[in-house]
Amino acid sequence: QVQLVESGGGLVQPGGSLRLSCAASGFTFSVSTMNWYRQAPGKERELVATTGAGGSTYYADSVKGRFTISRDNAKNTMYLQMNSLKPEDTAVYYCHTPGYRRDYWGQGTQVTVSS
Repeated sequence: QVQLVESGGGLVQPGGSLRLSCAASGFTFSVSTMNWYRQAPGKERELVATTGAGGSTYYADSVKGRFTISRDNAKNTMYLQMNSLKPEDTAVYYCHTPGYRRDYWGQGTQVTVSS
């Protein structure tokens, strides 16, 4: 079955960096679109970044120039390098991939940006 497992979250000071990982299994990762979403307290879940099977990428305006999404198809793993973190980046970050009949989500990893 499809499994998405995030890791790498934590507490970081403003201006700091974190790298999130999403380990995927149970589907053909190399041909799949993969996304990072986030949800802050009291807010709706929002799309942060996307990596397509062909290497295309998309970023939300709020993270453009600070975050970099990447994937290692040999390891079935997606990454999100987050630099110049701001308090407003505080959220639970989720790995996501669209399936044939349903979407698949990881359990989420908490990122807290605070001094």
